[in-house]
This record gives sequence, C-alpha cells and structure tokens, in this order.
Amino acid sequence: MHLRALLLTLLLLLPGLAAANGPLTIAAASDLRFALDEILDAYREAHPDDAVRVTYGSSGRMTTQIMNGAPYDVFFSADIAYPQKLRAEGHAVTEPEVYAIGRIVLWSNRMDASTMTLEDLTRDDIRRVAIASPTHAPYGVRAMEALQAAGVWEELQPKIVNGDNIAQTARMVQAGGADIGIIALSLAEFPDLAEHPHYLIDDALHEPLTQGFVITRRGEHNETAHRFADYMNADTAREIMRRYGFVMPGDDLAENRSAEATTATP
Repeated sequence: MHLRALLLTLLLLLPGLAAANGPLTIAAASDLRFALDEILDAYREAHPDDAVRVTYGSSGRMTTQIMNGAPYDVFFSADIAYPQKLRAEGHAVTEPEVYAIGRIVLWSNRMDASTMTLEDLTRDDIRRVAIASPTHAPYGVRAMEALQAAGVWEELQPKIVNGDNIAQTARMVQAGGADIGIIALSLAEFPDLAEHPHYLIDDALHEPLTQGFVITRRGEHNETAHRFADYMNADTAREIMRRYGFVMPGDDLAENRSAEATTATP
C-alpha cells in the first residue's frame, strides 16, 4: 500500500519535474525578434548550460495558446494587457512586469519614408499600406489608433493590408506586398531594414506600447525561467533593447523621444 502511494506521488510530480529540468521555452511578440535573439546569444554565453527555445508571433494569438495549454514557460507580450489577463485567470505565477515601451514608424524599401507623414499615405502613388492585424497584434492596434488620430483611417481602408504580426508586416513590405508599412521601430533598427530611413510616428497619436512579461504556470518551477527573467533586467539586456529603439523602465521617455526624433529626421 505504501509503495503504491509512493508511485502515485512520483507520477503526480513528474510533469513538474520535467518542466523544472527541461529547456526554457519562451513565447515572444514578433517585435522582439532581433533584439531578443541578440539578448539570447549573450545569455547563452553567460549560462552555457541553460537550454532556451523561443517562438515569435502575435501577442493575442500566443495568449490564447497559453490559455489552452501551450508549453511556454515565459511570455513576452507587446501589450502588458495580455500578461495581465493571464495572471488574472490563473495562467501565470508572477505579476506582469514592464520590460520595455515600444514605438511605431513608417518604413519602406521603395520610397523615402523619413520625408513622409501619415497624411501622405493617402497619395495616389501609394496603393497598399501594411499594418499588423488590429485583431490580435498590439502594434496593429497602435497603428490603427495613430491613423485614426491623423484623420486618415477611413480613407485608407481600401489600401490597408494586414500582416498576422508585426514581423510579417515588415516582410510584406520588403517583398512588395505593400508600398509602405507601419512597423515596430525595433525592426526598423535591424541592420537589413535600417538601410532604408524611417519616420518616427508621434507617440501622442496612440496609446503607449507598454510591453510586459510573465512566467507562466508551466514555468513556475523552471529555474532557467526565473534566471532569464532576472537577466532581462541586467545592463547587458537593457543596452541591447535600447539599441533597437525600446524605451526601458526607468528611462526618461521625453529624452528618449527627443533623441529618436532627431535620429529619424533626414
């Protein structure tokens, strides 16, 4: 009887032990694709024994996946509202923490976006304008808000094409699926895209892109999950994030806005 009880206890513990000892799995918003890849390279050098895997996508879709049991230990969202939802509904074991504030830009590899404004998108020579889907991508919601604030949202409806997430939106413009797009500054700062100048959209035109992360219920006992969460607050990670245009918690937003506006001015 005692042996049977012991075996049952071990069976119940096995899933938790597997999660604790297995590789760290991260779900991350696609605006982090280049910055987080670089951070992970630095993390692996500092912690060579830690195995880490990351999947990029739209924050809304990944939230739904986690709620349905997707095997992610840490979730980095482009909108802190999604981690807050996971925490409120029992799918996260840490309080949502702000890791950055994002920005949006006009970007094109066919025309000089740095000389344009949102109002210019109504020009006849611009046939398609790409934004991320406002249904489940926070960057798409902010693009829609900015276009509405500029008074051109309704007029642009026949031109707008949607990417599933912000990285796909950037690829759509690169591949010729749109003449210009509203993408994340963090993607526009990636060397391949930075060859083409961008226009920094005034963040007064939209709600803040306050980005947050949580450790999920699955990652509760994964030591690597907690170690990587701490690493995101370290100087190395913060400096990499700044280089990709993110405003970091504790930074002066006004100073950052002024510096980025100066950089974006031709």
